[in-house]
Amino acid sequence: MAKWTAKLFRGISPGRCILALCASVFLAFGLYNVHSVSGVTEGGVLGLTLFFKNLLGLSPAVSGLVLNLACYLLGWKVLGREFLVYSAVAAGGFSLGYRIFELWPPLWPGLSEMPLVATLLGAVFVGVGAGLCVRAGGAPCGDDALAMSLSQLLKIKIQWIYLFTDVSVLALSLIYIPPGKILWSVATVVISGQIVGLLQRPVKTKNA
Repeated sequence: MAKWTAKLFRGISPGRCILALCASVFLAFGLYNVHSVSGVTEGGVLGLTLFFKNLLGLSPAVSGLVLNLACYLLGWKVLGREFLVYSAVAAGGFSLGYRIFELWPPLWPGLSEMPLVATLLGAVFVGVGAGLCVRAGGAPCGDDALAMSLSQLLKIKIQWIYLFTDVSVLALSLIYIPPGKILWSVATVVISGQIVGLLQRPVKTKNA
């Protein structure tokens, strides 16, 4: 057991773990206090967690972990052991952070009446939070794992992978979001994706 644990954590940087943890909590703070109250949503798995929250009342703290598993398995196969460890830290930080934030009412309930502010704030929280997690080498949510994997496999910049997956989920979100607000959502995913592209660094090696 000790040998297996030593192999799993070989080369893992505590500093990158702390970065992934803090960034994922920052992301959860924005998702709960901005996206969940403003009607401006995200794409990818983040958007799907909000989709299930609005449709079924299922907490993103639960749905996020479930939806992420398949994407993480792909990321593990493509990006390797270190990706899996950093992603476990990021995903755990996101779910724990969101669960804690749910204990209090959202800080800015009036954001539903300020779509431009919600769009920009949401883009910053998601772009910086997810971007720093990716920079640390992990993925807080399945769409980040999927985007990192596809970017590596297809040699396409990660922001364009985000754009494709985000727009697909936003089309589903038309079920509970008026078309006018979807335009704000498109704007926030474009901006957040570009922020992730600026902050991320590609994972060049695979560690077994």
